[in-house]
Amino acid sequence: MAKKGKKFKEAKAKVTVEHQYPLAEAITLVKEVSYSKFVGTLELHIWTNANPKYNDQILRWTVVLPNGTGKKVRVAAFVGDEARDDATKAWADLVGNKELITAIEKGEMDFDILVTTADQMRDLAKVAKQLGPKGLMPSPKAGTVTANLAKTIDELKKGRVEYKLDKTGNIHLAIGKLDFSDEQLVENVQSILTSMEENKPSWVKGNLIKKIVLAPTMGPGVQVAK
Repeated sequence: MAKKGKKFKEAKAKVTVEHQYPLAEAITLVKEVSYSKFVGTLELHIWTNANPKYNDQILRWTVVLPNGTGKKVRVAAFVGDEARDDATKAWADLVGNKELITAIEKGEMDFDILVTTADQMRDLAKVAKQLGPKGLMPSPKAGTVTANLAKTIDELKKGRVEYKLDKTGNIHLAIGKLDFSDEQLVENVQSILTSMEENKPSWVKGNLIKKIVLAPTMGPGVQVAK
């Protein structure tokens, strides 16, 4: 295990271990213990009582954060000729079909998210091996295969994020920049927690959320009261 540096140890000393801070107080403290020279990101880490080994306990959803993520998202749209205008008017950064396939085959993927419509998935399968490992292959579960391109692109630009359980039943998510106001970050975190409770798998008995930790890009984690 790598040794923690002096700055981390100094920041960690400001956090009471295992104490569960109210959400607003936790966000204020995370800002205080962040020691990056750049504007850091607020990371949300959630441990759950769900077991992703069972299909009836899988949790995967999308949420439009009230205040966005603070990150500019480059959206590409893989569409047929009849949908090009809709994607362009929705301010997609890249719009294409065959030319987009060619670019992807060359390894030219100058986008963060790729959206498409169901009728285009067969053609897009040609480059699944290039897109899949990078997490860029559109899927209905992620909301990137859509019948409403304009709405989907607009939401992604505004800060729509996807949360899902990892193999251990936990969720890790960037929730905004540390130069956001405390109120904006509180709203973003609450939007995720509310969505999780509303979409709690029916086979998860008792509380869904086991533990919540907020952390800056560089700095110690702060546990949040559930």
